[in-house]
Amino acid sequence: MKFKMIHENYNVADLERSLQFYQEALGLTEHRRKTAEDGSFIIVYVGNEETPFELELTWLRDHQGAYDLGEDEFHLAFATEDFDAAYKKHKEMGCICFENPAMGIYFIADPDGYWLEIVPAK
Repeated sequence: MKFKMIHENYNVADLERSLQFYQEALGLTEHRRKTAEDGSFIIVYVGNEETPFELELTWLRDHQGAYDLGEDEFHLAFATEDFDAAYKKHKEMGCICFENPAMGIYFIADPDGYWLEIVPAK
C-alpha cells in the first residue's frame, strides 16, 4: 500500500493577510477555494509549480482569538535554490524567528505564528 502526501492544514485568523504573506514570502498562490454555504468557513489551497503538495489555509468565522500552537515543535520545510536571496527577503520582511547557522537553516513565522523552515536546495 502506498500513500502520497497531498496537503497540510493551517488554521488562520485573517485569510487575506495569510494569503498575502505566503505569496510574498514563499511565492505560493491560490489553487482553489471552498466556501461554506453559510459562510462559517473558507478553505484555500495554496501552492506552486515546484511540487503538487499544497498548504491548506482554513479560516473559521466563529473562532475567537489566536490559535494555540503548542510549543511550536512542528513546521513545514521549504528548500530554495537561492538561499542568500531568500534570507535577505525574509530579513527585510521581519519574519525570521529562529536561525541555526551551524546547520545552515533558518525559520520564518507566518502571521499566525506557524514556523516554516528554509533550507538550501542540495
